[in-house]
Amino acid sequence: MTPSGILTLTSDFGYRDHYVSAMKAGIISIHPDVKMIDVSHDVPPQDIMAAAWVTKHSAFLYPEGTIHLVVVDPGVGTSRKAVAVRIKDQYFVGPDNGIFSLVADDLPYQAYQLSNTSFWGSDRSKTFEGRDIFAPVAAHLSKGVPLADVGDRIKQLTIYRWAIPVADKEGIQGWVVHIDRYGNLITNIPGDVIQQFQNRRGVRIYIGSTILKTIVNTFGDVKQGEAMAFIGSTGMLEVGVNTGNAEQLLGVYKGAAVSLVFG
Repeated sequence: MTPSGILTLTSDFGYRDHYVSAMKAGIISIHPDVKMIDVSHDVPPQDIMAAAWVTKHSAFLYPEGTIHLVVVDPGVGTSRKAVAVRIKDQYFVGPDNGIFSLVADDLPYQAYQLSNTSFWGSDRSKTFEGRDIFAPVAAHLSKGVPLADVGDRIKQLTIYRWAIPVADKEGIQGWVVHIDRYGNLITNIPGDVIQQFQNRRGVRIYIGSTILKTIVNTFGDVKQGEAMAFIGSTGMLEVGVNTGNAEQLLGVYKGAAVSLVFG
């Protein structure tokens, strides 16, 4: 597969410090013509599954042969593996700490441990492998280095799975699995599952101490400051507030239960 010439970056580094710039400097020194795209550097610190969510909903939108560098790595410098992975027509580089769970789950993949040190950077800090290992390897892959050259094939990635929602004839029990920048509470309940019930009956949605009695199409369907449930761009049930922040207003956080009762 020919590299697309695009390399995306996702991390929890933020922009306050030099970390993002240092990774980019290492990439450019290896592949000056690569086109780098920042997906997000605002992943909450050490939140592996938040990074997995961002990666899942962005990576496969890119052209075939795109390299995705994903670094949220609370275990940096430990025995956790550093890996490069091919999934469908995309490449991923980062720590094997569950960060690729949502893109590798249910899809075949080829994974390699980054054991070939000739593709690492010359500086090798135990606390900044994003700069010293992941970024250089991603840069070499973007230049066309074969995936198999970066190290040894491994059979299994570290995969974490969110609990799936539980449904019966009365309703659905799910959880908040992600909260976006706007404070929208994104659940693990697919909209198409809700549709199977809602076509026949009304719905009540219980989240925290709030009860919502309908699912609307968009924010403008309710008054400003009013909470609402809707099917978001990822196809999952979300709870938000028109021109507000549902996380703050409702006092609901990641992991909170969400119950739908039909009828």
